[in-house]
Amino acid sequence: MFKRLVTAAVTAVLIAGLGACGQSGDTHDEVSNHALDAGQDDGSTAGQPAATTTEDPSVVGVRDQVRHRAAQTALATRPRMTKKCTTTTHRVKHTTTTGSGTKRRSRSWYSTDHSTSCEKVRAGTQTYRRVVRPERWCVRLDDVGGDPKKDDVWFQVTPTTYHSAVGADERAHLEFAPTGNGC
Repeated sequence: MFKRLVTAAVTAVLIAGLGACGQSGDTHDEVSNHALDAGQDDGSTAGQPAATTTEDPSVVGVRDQVRHRAAQTALATRPRMTKKCTTTTHRVKHTTTTGSGTKRRSRSWYSTDHSTSCEKVRAGTQTYRRVVRPERWCVRLDDVGGDPKKDDVWFQVTPTTYHSAVGADERAHLEFAPTGNGC
């Protein structure tokens, strides 16, 4: 009887030891498809999926008003830049030698190389249209994020979102991703 107990205890210790050796630090939970931290207890809740925080960029609210602000331009002047090129010439000496020793002869001749350099120079002014305020499409919402205290909040939106809001009923619930705040 004593031998059976000793054999069972040794077998249990061996199975536990082999089971511990076969595990790695990270395992994979097939049911929830999340990585688990096995065997490394750092005080956190092991076995639970890591929380991912991704902020949703969309805004939810009740349609109040829509506004399209056209681009505003103004006449302005700026320097008129033109291209001015200058051609320069420069004389180049060429020499060739034939023979060797006392029968050595050299012959020289000259050629002219032309080079052109250009630069932009100011030549008066020109008038152009400057954008003072860019074009904007805006939607005003009430009850932003479900909060009845957040009313009359303007958001800049894309033209597609603006046209969807124009086609929506008064006081319809809208959800969109704004491109900017205010209008």
